[in-house]
Amino acid sequence: MNQDTAVTPAEPQGWRRAGRRPSLPEAYRSLKIPKHASRFRKFLAFVGPGYMVAVGYMDPGNWATDIAGGSQFGYALLSVILLSNLMAVVLQALAGKLGIVTGRDLAQACRDHYSKPVNYALWFLCELAIAACDLAEVIGAAIALNLLFGIPLVYGVILTAIDVLLILFLQNKGFRYLESFVIALICVIALCFGAELFLSQPAIGEVMKGFVPTQEIVTDPSMLYIAIAILGATVMPHNLYLHSSIVQTRQFDQTETGKRQAIRFATLDSTIALFFALFINAAILIVAGAAFHTTGHAEVEDIGEAYHLLAPLLGTGLASVLFGVALLASGQNSTLTGTLAGQIVMEGFLNLRMPAWLRRLITRLIAIVPAVIVTALYGEKGTTDLLILSQVILSLQLSFAVVPLVQFTSSKKKMGAFANRPWLAAIAWTITVLIVALNGYLLVETILG
Repeated sequence: MNQDTAVTPAEPQGWRRAGRRPSLPEAYRSLKIPKHASRFRKFLAFVGPGYMVAVGYMDPGNWATDIAGGSQFGYALLSVILLSNLMAVVLQALAGKLGIVTGRDLAQACRDHYSKPVNYALWFLCELAIAACDLAEVIGAAIALNLLFGIPLVYGVILTAIDVLLILFLQNKGFRYLESFVIALICVIALCFGAELFLSQPAIGEVMKGFVPTQEIVTDPSMLYIAIAILGATVMPHNLYLHSSIVQTRQFDQTETGKRQAIRFATLDSTIALFFALFINAAILIVAGAAFHTTGHAEVEDIGEAYHLLAPLLGTGLASVLFGVALLASGQNSTLTGTLAGQIVMEGFLNLRMPAWLRRLITRLIAIVPAVIVTALYGEKGTTDLLILSQVILSLQLSFAVVPLVQFTSSKKKMGAFANRPWLAAIAWTITVLIVALNGYLLVETILG
């Protein structure tokens, strides 16, 4: 462990408890930033965390809502995907700023601010959310293995445990290797859906109109429900914890100037990465609209059904193969970042240290065990119900991550000169209220439905 790795975060005012060990100590400040280089080269040194965060915005949990929205309503809900992405840009920028300024990730910040009972409650809810999110990603990867290679779902779920070994192997070589692997898989997903867009030949004019909000989204109950589902599935709580931690892997100057530069580059990194996620989410909906809605298959909602219909509708088996490969890459990428987020949350909330491999193994088992049991007992129908349950749990937890984040970054006592300006605080709280209200509505409707 080098000297930078052992650094304890600086202690600003306004915290109930003093900061202790840094987040992800094995990677903390491990990547150097060139001091006498151009701004572009410095920016390149910051590129990486934003793409690891963006993975959560294109995970298998988003696919079902995008497919349902495209097949039922064509391109009309593209405006909702765009709005969701803009909200995510703001929240992830705040998460990065929290980590850079305070030296705390969001979990550590909650531990150092709230009382122990509140802290333990937040930790428990967050662990549930990560397990639920991981569950969706495990099942997504298993469905992809089943569609592409005919591997039974139970075995596919078990195979996803191998990613723990992959994480350990890559991170032992350096955090940059892990980031590079994630970026490579994002490129695979983007290339697959770029090809899908070419094969589906959507009407460009209609697609562009879809990015403009219409009154029908609010007045049509069925469209409103899917729109809220898209919003609810976009902002994942574990991404906020993840981003506030991994921005601290950069060895930026611990001065006001150095932190401002780090915030600027980290925000640019996450914003660009999230627009890759916007492209992929929009592409899924556009392909569903072109392939299903325009051909009268408005009832398609299931990932497996979409896979099997793409080939005959688009006239080539390549369409289904590309869809399956993208789903597999998405599931694998999401399990990598979700498992890492699990480590951050346990260490941050509880200040509990255990070997990284053990924490990641526990995170994987929490997702794999229920998935194996349900898949073995109930088959594909059971995994679908489990996916729905996972999204309900995510909706419950999101508010408990977003509210503290906006609260902390708006506090002058905690952030000093870096506190959110009034206009930014107003935007952030508006987004928070909207997310809380919409996820609450989605939760109630899902339970009643």
